Amino acid sequence: MKTATVRDLRNNFSKIEGWLAEGETIQIQKRGQPVAVLSPKKKSAIAKTSIKHPNYRERLRKIWGNKCFTLQEIREMREYELEGEDG
Repeated sequence: MKTATVRDLRNNFSKIEGWLAEGETIQIQKRGQPVAVLSPKKKSAIAKTSIKHPNYRERLRKIWGNKCFTLQEIREMREYELEGEDG
């Protein structure tokens, strides 16, 4: 178990965070006396807190329906958008 002081927490947290990332448990001391123990979060707990993404395909379907543009339609839309830009 590694040890760190309260001052280390304030001034060198990146070092302590690195130890935690490596799986180290850290004892925190204040004036030479232990006050806390930091331990890394278990990997299984990290996996359970993953972000749930929205269903993008369903979102697009709500906006556009089942409409799929053909290559010709896309070309025509691009030409129309660029029509006034050339001057």
